Amino acid sequence: MAEDKQEESKRPSQGDAEKPAGGTTAAPAAKPAARSEARPGDPRPARAPRPTGAGGGDGRSGGYRRGGPRRGRGRRRVCRWCADKTLKQDYKWVEVLQDYLTERGKVVPSRTTGTCAKHQRGLARAIKRARNAALLRYSRG
Repeated sequence: MAEDKQEESKRPSQGDAEKPAGGTTAAPAAKPAARSEARPGDPRPARAPRPTGAGGGDGRSGGYRRGGPRRGRGRRRVCRWCADKTLKQDYKWVEVLQDYLTERGKVVPSRTTGTCAKHQRGLARAIKRARNAALLRYSRG
């Protein structure tokens, strides 16, 4: 038991860590080599560096993203019913309603068609009524 106390007293405490002379700190350890460089004795082949976009690799802008390069939204589409006030949304107008359905029978979103929120709601209502009246299929397959 007494031996344990003597060993503990010989160990330096955290505050007694060796400090370099002159009060300067030691340089940090060098980083390991990047994977783009081949390491000696490593069986894996070296990887080519990743391409960077226009932003220079800062990750905020440029073309190298998981979804691919950014594309502009293009020209803003105008709602068909707002542009022509004489048109009415009618469930019997099947030819027009089919333009707003996908092949699987889903309603195309307004960001794709350009339809405003008010007329998108009416369009969905008209499609549901046409389906219920058997004028439209539930799927276009």
